[in-house]
Amino acid sequence: MRYELIGRKTTFKGKPLWEILGNLKNYGVGRIVIRQRFQRYPEPCYLRIVKVGTLPEPPKVPYELTKINIPVQRAVQVLVEDVFRGRKFRDLVHLEDTTYKSDYQLIPKDEEYKYLIDKKKDDVILPRTMDLPPLLREIIIRNMKAKGQKVIEEPKLPLVYNLEGNKCSRVAEEGEKPTVTFEMGLGKPALPYLYANVKPI
Repeated sequence: MRYELIGRKTTFKGKPLWEILGNLKNYGVGRIVIRQRFQRYPEPCYLRIVKVGTLPEPPKVPYELTKINIPVQRAVQVLVEDVFRGRKFRDLVHLEDTTYKSDYQLIPKDEEYKYLIDKKKDDVILPRTMDLPPLLREIIIRNMKAKGQKVIEEPKLPLVYNLEGNKCSRVAEEGEKPTVTFEMGLGKPALPYLYANVKPI
């Protein structure tokens, strides 16, 4: 009889972190572990184990609720040096909630050099301002003229970014040219040939 699996396909490939560290000398301190989901980036992403600690035994629950308790039994708390896309976090990272996932792989010692090669790309320089929407720009210019102010430069919209965490981008300094620009419009269409013969009204 043929069996068909129904449900969401998983992208995990590997073992839970405790299953790897529990079989290593000194619980794998100093070794390099990777997560399969982060290997899609061209820059190296890996975790270097610094300290390993166990979690307290979970409380006993009825049989109907055992599925909720499975991740806790397979979890472990670990302090790691986290390198994401070639950039090392300043502080050690505490891992616990994701250690039960079967997505960790141990890197052999003779292959660790492949991940230690510096492949960090240059930062993406973000612009400080962008153009205002056309209607808002006209309203601001009219208000400035009504107050008797001279419109020397076209008003711009200042941009605010969320730069928390280990980002691969930074805001341009004064006078620095950004590597990306944001413009008003619909953007580049997915199928440009559909708009080849379209003329404005």
